[in-house]
Amino acid sequence: MRIGELSERTGTSRRLLRYYEEQGLIVSSRSPNGYRSYDENLVDRVLQIRGLLDAGLPTRIIKQILPCLNKPRVIHFPDATPEMLSTLTLERDRMTQRIECLIRNRDAVSEYLDTVSAGATPDRIPQASAAR
Repeated sequence: MRIGELSERTGTSRRLLRYYEEQGLIVSSRSPNGYRSYDENLVDRVLQIRGLLDAGLPTRIIKQILPCLNKPRVIHFPDATPEMLSTLTLERDRMTQRIECLIRNRDAVSEYLDTVSAGATPDRIPQASAAR
């Protein structure tokens, strides 16, 4: 597929796809006219990259762990340094904190919606519920 289709299917701009390629996160082949061509499996890969970036991982770390994510149950990481393991541990802990925060926010929004749906006006929502 061409870059426009990959962009459309992943919701990722063409510019970002080119950046991912420059960073070695994805690979394209070139046709004789110079157009990029991408394999079908890159749709999932790009979505995976975006998820890792959204989680706060920098591209340099994503590049190192991407090979391990092809088969999550069979992880082969021969060049894992203590620094890399420490960085990944910190990143995992940050993700956990962000997940907990997102869950709290989701629950607060749900409670707000439930209260409003039950007929209360926003100015009558109990302070304990709104102040989460």
